[in-house]
Amino acid sequence: MATNEITEEFRLDARLAQDTVHVTEFPCCRLLLIRNADYPWFILVPRLAGVTELHHLSAPDLARLMEESRVLATAMEAAFAPRALNVAKLGNVVPQLHLHHVARVPGDAAWPGPVWGRPAGALHDHASAKAMIARLLGHMAAGPETAE
Repeated sequence: MATNEITEEFRLDARLAQDTVHVTEFPCCRLLLIRNADYPWFILVPRLAGVTELHHLSAPDLARLMEESRVLATAMEAAFAPRALNVAKLGNVVPQLHLHHVARVPGDAAWPGPVWGRPAGALHDHASAKAMIARLLGHMAAGPETAE
């Protein structure tokens, strides 16, 4: 299978755009912060038009996504010291392929249950989103080169 191409046709799903804050661009993915302030919660969205499932990716694109996920998870572990780091691809509500990364600690808003489907107790405002992003990016110096 040929490598999917990152194209100008890529459009971020409207719900993802509404529920997130832009962080940066990796070579394959857009990195976003979920506005739910109950957890450190980021998502990677491959900038590939029409892709909804992991198995739809070419082998090289899947490898890039997994490397970007590894870099993000490593930075989140360093920045937030979670007991567990939940990494998941759901797509039940938003079909556009995106990979959730949620840092979990005992006593968080959903511990020990899943975060999926729980309403946010608080949303990031501009200052808290900026602080969360800075905290994460402070641990990403060794990650994939960003496009920005």
